[in-house]
Amino acid sequence: MEKFQESMYKLIVETSTKLPKDVRRAILQAKLNESAGTRAAMSLATITDNIIMADTNVSPICQDTGLPTFVIKVPVGANQINMKKAIKAAIVEATKDGKLRPNSVDSLTGENSGDNLGEGTPVFKFEQWEKDYIDVRLILKGGGCENKNIQYSLPCELEGLGRAGRDLDGIRKCVMHSVYQAQGQGCSAGVIGVGIGGDRTSGYELAKMQLFRSLDDENPNEELRQLEEYVMENANKLGIGTMGFGGETTLLGCKVGVANRIPASFFVSVAYNCWAYRRLGVKVNPESGAIHEWLYQEGDDIDFSQLDETAATSEVSKTREVVLEAPITEEKIRELRVGDVVHINGIMYTGRDAIHKYLSTNDAPVDLNGQIIYHCGPVMLKDEDGNWEVKAAGPTTSIREEPYQGDIMKKFGIRAVIGKGGMGAKTLAALKEHGGVYLNAIGGAAQYYADCIKGVEGVDLMQFGIPEAMWHLRVEGFTAVVTMDAHGNSLHEDVEKSSLEKLAQFKDPVFK
Repeated sequence: MEKFQESMYKLIVETSTKLPKDVRRAILQAKLNESAGTRAAMSLATITDNIIMADTNVSPICQDTGLPTFVIKVPVGANQINMKKAIKAAIVEATKDGKLRPNSVDSLTGENSGDNLGEGTPVFKFEQWEKDYIDVRLILKGGGCENKNIQYSLPCELEGLGRAGRDLDGIRKCVMHSVYQAQGQGCSAGVIGVGIGGDRTSGYELAKMQLFRSLDDENPNEELRQLEEYVMENANKLGIGTMGFGGETTLLGCKVGVANRIPASFFVSVAYNCWAYRRLGVKVNPESGAIHEWLYQEGDDIDFSQLDETAATSEVSKTREVVLEAPITEEKIRELRVGDVVHINGIMYTGRDAIHKYLSTNDAPVDLNGQIIYHCGPVMLKDEDGNWEVKAAGPTTSIREEPYQGDIMKKFGIRAVIGKGGMGAKTLAALKEHGGVYLNAIGGAAQYYADCIKGVEGVDLMQFGIPEAMWHLRVEGFTAVVTMDAHGNSLHEDVEKSSLEKLAQFKDPVFK
């Protein structure tokens, strides 16, 4: 079991820090399809920079390492109890080493276990088979994309597409709608796994299992193969694009599975995964516990460090660029417009779900007047001298803070909020009234943004755990795009409206 634990640690680290070959090839194709000088091209350049940095640093590609899910096939007679113990020990070690963010939170108390262990975490799915080796697969699916999972019960009415019936064409409409509803909040361009049938629980499980398939495989079911091809061809016509900024690539992959159902129920379940598509697998010798083969290694690898980024970014300089440093005046904020690129120097403060709830009824631990709040739950470790270091620090999905954001900005005088995926009408109205701005950072780019953080000046509210604490970060050249301004403009609102109009063109039946 000691060697097996070591093998599981290697699997966890490799999954967290290095994207598999099929995903890299899909991201390269997205780059090649994108028009030079666009926000999408700039985002993809940041994404590929981040992939290179994660490789080099052996650090998490994205700070949100999700809820580790292991799918394990074992020979008859293998001791699954001991295997679970070994995997849990490897999880604890990887968390301590900063390869996983502590993500296991008590659902009633909100207390973070600190080691990624707890009731239901990690997830294990064991299956016996008659082969002579152990097949272990791991997926790290972050909360931003997990929150964009969706399940449909047919028949139903879908915005932009009308009625979806209990047939292949109704399924098609659900899958297309699932891409539209995700927008950029799941860190598009993404991958979707689709489960047709089952009950509510097994349908979602079937959908998630599709994410363990290779992006390059071909569905053996001819009807499902055609459906996958249709979605890949047409979902990218919605114009949602990378990060929801608009663009040519919204989807990197679509994989569909089917299961029987009972007559009364017809579910279509969709598991959405971000571009930071972290899943790998290994074959393990059941006697020694050693890895004897890595999975998902077929085909050519992509060395993004050898790519010429000049064409992708050559026209970005035409966009207005502004340097911000807190405290920021209302006058400065009202000069900003949607589309401006902002470079931030100085201090910013992290604040996620627990912080926003806390600030709604309590005083702030620091003076936030004119300051910047970053929706981020970083991976943090202490160095040899006991000082905090940022190991990964990309943005989290902002829409969760919609109930609080506008009120908190006005209450404390906050002038700028950084996150991903945009926010809603309540926040947009507050930005206009108060003089605030929403800045969209590139989701998943945890190494890219960690490199912009030059020091940790302090931390408050550590009782909420490392991801939810308020970290005081000193940054330099932290780049984001204005996507909601103080004049009532929202790029997210514009892209959603435009993509809904485009979605309507897929209303007519395709599959008979």
